[in-house]
Amino acid sequence: MLRKIEHGQGFIAALDQSGGSTPKALKGYGVDESAWSTDEEMFGLIHKMRSRIITSPAFGSGKVIGAILFERTMDGTVNGKPTPQALIDQGVVPFIKIDKGLEDEANGVQLMKPMPELDALLSRARGLGVFGTKERSVINLANAAGIAAVVAQQFDVARQVLAHDMVPIIEPEVNIKSPERDASDRILLAEILKNLDGVPEGRRVMLKLSIPAEAGLFQPLVNHPKVLRVVALSGGFSRAEACQQLARNPGMIASFSRALLSDLRASQTDEEFNHTLGTAIDEIYLASVA
Repeated sequence: MLRKIEHGQGFIAALDQSGGSTPKALKGYGVDESAWSTDEEMFGLIHKMRSRIITSPAFGSGKVIGAILFERTMDGTVNGKPTPQALIDQGVVPFIKIDKGLEDEANGVQLMKPMPELDALLSRARGLGVFGTKERSVINLANAAGIAAVVAQQFDVARQVLAHDMVPIIEPEVNIKSPERDASDRILLAEILKNLDGVPEGRRVMLKLSIPAEAGLFQPLVNHPKVLRVVALSGGFSRAEACQQLARNPGMIASFSRALLSDLRASQTDEEFNHTLGTAIDEIYLASVA
């Protein structure tokens, strides 16, 4: 799995919509809120969608090298197998989203909420064959103190993940609609470079970042010896725009969610579904290896 993530030609699918974002994801899939009356039913519907994606021949084509799961998805099954094993059988490396959502904005950023049960989650995930984790914060403004706090918190969590012999994906997302996007990118770059010095020798982290306003800005991170891979989030861009911007940043690969899933519908036949998913995968793959 380490070799596949480090050297694999392809991208990482983000299938980790959680409680707050699940209704929006289902609506995009053509499933209205009237289709469920409890959270359990809602999560059952999103798991059915994810199972359909994971078992699609397009998903196992070799162009998707990893997938990020929501905790409930990790604990579920696909065709009778634990979801992480179903991914591994498709040649896809499993990751788990571990953050519990965002705090209210302060100093232009949103820190992660506390994760008091993280060690137990990491142990369970490791036992299921999960390779790594992902944790997300948000940066809305170029506030140096706020960005420093985001990055420090991310690296504290990353060290906890590394202690479980798992690989953390650090995701301090810069809001692409921010009026201070470029300045935020630059402060973030400096803070990440500073914090990478604290990663234990012989260990590496991954980074999931918004595509920078200036193409190539994150090249020092792509080349850094303590960074296994730099992946890009779509951040609200359409797939076409996200792919176009990503292709201008050699060394970064996609880790898209909305841009990957936007054209999938529950009403599609399996043939239509697989063709639509395959078209999206091909487009994102080409941008990732450009």
